[in-house]
Amino acid sequence: MITIENILVATDFSEAAATALTYGRALAGQFGATLHVINVADNFFALIGLEGYITDAAGLRRDAEHSARARLEATITPEDRQKFHARTAVLTSSSPALSIVAYATKARIDLVVIGTHGHGGISHVLMGGVAENIARLSPCPVLTVKPGEHEFVVADALERLVTNTPRAS
Repeated sequence: MITIENILVATDFSEAAATALTYGRALAGQFGATLHVINVADNFFALIGLEGYITDAAGLRRDAEHSARARLEATITPEDRQKFHARTAVLTSSSPALSIVAYATKARIDLVVIGTHGHGGISHVLMGGVAENIARLSPCPVLTVKPGEHEFVVADALERLVTNTPRAS
């Protein structure tokens, strides 16, 4: 028997992340799991070393975190909080994959669900393959989903799951 108590969905607010959240909600409902939804705000100042050139780098970082937190809170519904005991977090890092893996370890996550953008070639090299790195480094199984691909969570099934309505025969 599979026991899943904590599911983590990492979001960058893209279409792929929205699909991952749909899967996360469905799986949390199926297993009675707590849903963790996090966003990793890029610490782009550390990446390109702009602290010395920007007078208020801390203020800009704070604004970016505040904006990410507002978007995250708007993404999670009151039903998510009630039914799935949804928890949210905004992390700031220049390495999203490592931050997500660290969160998964600390929060004792049983399953990570993440959207993949399906970048290939040079885009994959430049973007760093966040989903791939999470899958490689995660302390637990990782489900990667692409929007528009063969999906096994459909709106009708998700609605039944959220409302606990049995399927009509």
